[in-house]
Amino acid sequence: MLNFFTRRPQQLKDELLSGLTVALALVPEAIAFAFVAGVSPIIGLYSAFFIGLLSASFGGRPGMISGATGAMAVVVVGLVAIHGVEYLFPAVILCGIIQICAGAFKLGQFIRMTPYSVMLGFVNGLAIVIFLAQFGSFKTVSEAGALVFLSGPALYVMLGLVGLTMLIIWGLPKLTKALPASLAAILSVTFISIGINKWAPEDWSAGPSGNALLTVGDMLESNSIAKAVTDFKNSAETDPTPEEIQEIMTSTAEESTGIKAGLPIPFFMDSQYEALPPMNLETLWIVLPFSLTLAGVGLIESLMTLSLIDEITETRGRGNRECKGQGIANIICGIFGGMGGCAMIGQSLINVNSGGRGRLSGIMAAVCLLLFVLVLAPWIEMIPMAALVGVMFMVVIGTFEWASLKMFRKVPSSDIIVMVVVAGYTVLMHDLATAVILGVILSALKFAWQHATHLFADIKINEHGSKIYQLHGPLFFASVASFKELFDAKNDPDDVVIDFYYTRVYDQSGLEAINGLAEKYRRAGKRLHLTHLSPECRDLLDKAGDLVEVNLSEDPQYHVATDRLG
Repeated sequence: MLNFFTRRPQQLKDELLSGLTVALALVPEAIAFAFVAGVSPIIGLYSAFFIGLLSASFGGRPGMISGATGAMAVVVVGLVAIHGVEYLFPAVILCGIIQICAGAFKLGQFIRMTPYSVMLGFVNGLAIVIFLAQFGSFKTVSEAGALVFLSGPALYVMLGLVGLTMLIIWGLPKLTKALPASLAAILSVTFISIGINKWAPEDWSAGPSGNALLTVGDMLESNSIAKAVTDFKNSAETDPTPEEIQEIMTSTAEESTGIKAGLPIPFFMDSQYEALPPMNLETLWIVLPFSLTLAGVGLIESLMTLSLIDEITETRGRGNRECKGQGIANIICGIFGGMGGCAMIGQSLINVNSGGRGRLSGIMAAVCLLLFVLVLAPWIEMIPMAALVGVMFMVVIGTFEWASLKMFRKVPSSDIIVMVVVAGYTVLMHDLATAVILGVILSALKFAWQHATHLFADIKINEHGSKIYQLHGPLFFASVASFKELFDAKNDPDDVVIDFYYTRVYDQSGLEAINGLAEKYRRAGKRLHLTHLSPECRDLLDKAGDLVEVNLSEDPQYHVATDRLG
């Protein structure tokens, strides 16, 4: 699967250049997700730095990129809107503590239980979500202060450079692999766009700065203006006049400092946060629901990304260590006033495609991102959105499992339904974690339904006249009804044997079914012998009394997977 991302050995040059490439792609993503969460863009950038650095250092999947994500932003926006940004930071810290606990209790290994159909739906839905998200990069701010799609020459030139970016990424590896194709494409298209923005006619103007091609700086300014106008409209009793809108746009543009800022400091030492929440039970009950959701969403998305990178690189990450690494990253991120984060699938695929295989690429990406914020902001703001959109479009092509389109007549219809439901929910709701949970539940129900009918018995009479039921198949909640239908307590002889050698009792429903059957034979005045039962079954059946004879023959030994590599 995903053979677009070819396997290659880990090399120092590839690690460093891949990290630089990822850092360039992280900037607009972090800014965009900060706007989604309703916080300052600087919070999104610092979150991407802390999450990326610490997850790469302590996580369980070398080569995977983490940062501020849309999935986490969607969760925290409600907390910020209701209680203020000051409550965000304790929520992120508590989220990290919960994630560390999940790793300590070895819950990360359960991601290995994700069915292949769920993984396919997740991957395909994710590819579509990434594709649709790129259309936001084709928007600029209008004279009314709203975001509108580009049109005319500005749109055509941007589409042309998007195509050029994709062509370079596709063609350059055929000529040389000395430089990551994504980085070469971004640099090449950036130089071209600088020339276009300098010499293009005035009627090509697209961004608020008058550029013909939208840049990262234009995106930041456009989003800031649109947010300021929207906030003013929401707070005002009447619609603002064109003059008021123009004044808001002008003042916002003048106050905008781009992505440049100083070094991050702990939120409780930051003077801009004056009314910090008290550290008491009331605050805990406010942030706990958000923290639990953040922890769950972050772990599911990270562990699914881990499994995806495992498959691409043909190596194996450690899920439990990743839980702890994500937890450490979120705790430190929260302390320094961040919005939290988790694994970023798009950037992880860019990293893998660019040759990043080890921890150094993730660390390099985080360090470069911090340097961009501190000293290189003017240069980063010159990068055209066309280059970044082209990179992400190639990620979409590499992410989507095209072979799945040919599977519709070759795999069971139930698997197709699971795949389509997961992909559809991902696209419609933009909720990757819930989509995976839904897919696992559907797969589990399908499994239970199919195996509910696999329980049957071979029946024979031995030389003593006893009737022997030799069971085959699993006994659990879904097969209890079939189990009960196998026996005829009224017409059976006085002595009945049920042999569990070829079956296995999996849950309490199965144990209760056995106990109920024993009670039925007791009321009929007949003796019931049960052989090859596990110890837990025998403990439950002790209350049946002397009329239920349990054979203590050795049960077959069952081996389960260890959690050493979990």
